[in-house]
Amino acid sequence: MFGARCLLRALRSCSSAPCPRHKPSAKLSVRDALGAQNASGERVKVQGWIRSVRSQKEVLFLHVSDGSSLESLQVVADSSFDSRELAFGSSVEVQGQLVKSLSKRQNVELKAEKIEVVGNCDAKAFPFKYKERHPLEYLRQYPHLRCRTNVQGSILRVRSEATAAIHSFFKPSSKVKVPEENFFNVPVFLTVSGQLHLEVMSGAFTQVFTFGPTFRAENSQSRRHLAEFYMVEAEISFLESLQDLMQVMEGLFKTTTMTVLSNCPEDVELCHKFIAPGQKDRLEHMLKNNFLIISYTEAVEILKQASQNFTFTPEWGADLHTEHEKYLVKHCGDIPVFVINYPLALKPFYMRDNEDSPQHTVAAVDLLVPGVGELFGGSLREERYHFLEQRLARSGLTEAYQWYLDLRRFGSVPHGGFGMGFERYLQCILGIDNIKDVIPFPRFTHSCLL
Repeated sequence: MFGARCLLRALRSCSSAPCPRHKPSAKLSVRDALGAQNASGERVKVQGWIRSVRSQKEVLFLHVSDGSSLESLQVVADSSFDSRELAFGSSVEVQGQLVKSLSKRQNVELKAEKIEVVGNCDAKAFPFKYKERHPLEYLRQYPHLRCRTNVQGSILRVRSEATAAIHSFFKPSSKVKVPEENFFNVPVFLTVSGQLHLEVMSGAFTQVFTFGPTFRAENSQSRRHLAEFYMVEAEISFLESLQDLMQVMEGLFKTTTMTVLSNCPEDVELCHKFIAPGQKDRLEHMLKNNFLIISYTEAVEILKQASQNFTFTPEWGADLHTEHEKYLVKHCGDIPVFVINYPLALKPFYMRDNEDSPQHTVAAVDLLVPGVGELFGGSLREERYHFLEQRLARSGLTEAYQWYLDLRRFGSVPHGGFGMGFERYLQCILGIDNIKDVIPFPRFTHSCLL
């Protein structure tokens, strides 16, 4: 109470004394305001949304957030301000002095001289209530509003940081980012991958990548699938072994994750604490261990010997299902595991033939991770003209892919690449069970709310 009275006297002395003309207030984000090292009364302006209102007899306390950080900025105001419009969810512009806080809960606070309500919020009709922790399933009903909650704010900040980290990972090596085409003069379909276009570019640039939306018309309501999601794809020329490709994949996962943990620890901690207890330890376990490698043949044998009953019986020549992928990761000690050398019949025409009859496999690789299953998929590409020509002919695709064959006629090189589902990556590091909670506007079969 002593602190509140001191603040009140300071606020009243400011409002009653003749004030010289002030220089314009510097606009600060909440994040920058909270990080101010020497808060000594400089005049600032903060814009954001009210997260809480607490009114005492003589002093009014607000917490304002603008999405730049999980923590809100405390605003201290004279009780003469009309608190009726200062409701949870309302947007405000606050001008005042940034000062050292008397409270132990924060380093700085904003001593308000002017509070303008920019947009009112009917707190009673607003679907999210102050201090109420809403389940993620409930938030999904309001895709246009859920980004205002703490948990969705944290997930989206992690998403933004991971996006920047991925670009940073590729940038130092002079990799070229290839933009996705978005204008068409002929009948086309929504892309399911930018890989073939990346292969074109890899004939001129040794390392290329793209990061953008991908579309799958998959009739699935599972926790792992969306009709629209984001994919990180890379293609590397003069690459001659799966081992080299797997090093890049593991490096991308670990470097991006370490950057996220370093740059937004509070947001990651919120998810680990309230959504996925124990995920922090599981993630540390993934980061400190080298990823494991097993062949597809070894994977099938492990599954056949499992005591667990699978919905889909594992057998050589059949694809691995999610239940198989998750079992393999647990069998390997909850360490991410690369599964390599899949049967040729399971994979697309562009994957390199291992020439290993009678099994006949291709140089393909999937990275399986705890809680999710498949995260990365990649391969060495078939750079040999006659091998590729025969595969295309057997599939009846020679005419449609003549341009792809041309890449093997004119300066072909050994090369390979991979794709990583970005939303699944976020699920993996944050421990989010449902993929619909890690993308701003989830679109899936029978659902396109926005």
